[in-house]
Amino acid sequence: MADHQESSVTLPSDPASVAAARRYVAEVLGEWGLPDESETADTVRLIVSELATNAVQHTRGQSPTFTVDVRLERGEWLRVGVTDSHPRHPRRLPAAVQQDNGRGMVIIRWLAAEAGGRLSVTPTEDGGKTVWIALPWTVVAATAAPTGC
Repeated sequence: MADHQESSVTLPSDPASVAAARRYVAEVLGEWGLPDESETADTVRLIVSELATNAVQHTRGQSPTFTVDVRLERGEWLRVGVTDSHPRHPRRLPAAVQQDNGRGMVIIRWLAAEAGGRLSVTPTEDGGKTVWIALPWTVVAATAAPTGC
């Protein structure tokens, strides 16, 4: 495996793009050897859904597109980032029990921590930001078969 692999896609800030972002990342991870049915794949798909949803909903039309970056560094860390051009950084919103939203960043932080990873936010040169998750890459080689009778 290469020391560093990376892939990205830019999508319109439209609700339909959330599913497209999720499918894109799943395809890339599959190409890199992560089984689609693995717990890590499920976690990453949910995180990408939440990050893409935030990029669409919370930029209030000020970011016409968002970009999803997927990086595998030295076969040790998977980094997934969602970039938009809106200057406001994500924050926890007060979420009443009856509300259907406001919990995305809490979910993302919890999922990343549960998988042994972390979340970070970096500013972009154009005044926007990238929200990154970093997870340990723990893919077992698909060619390894159980031994024994």
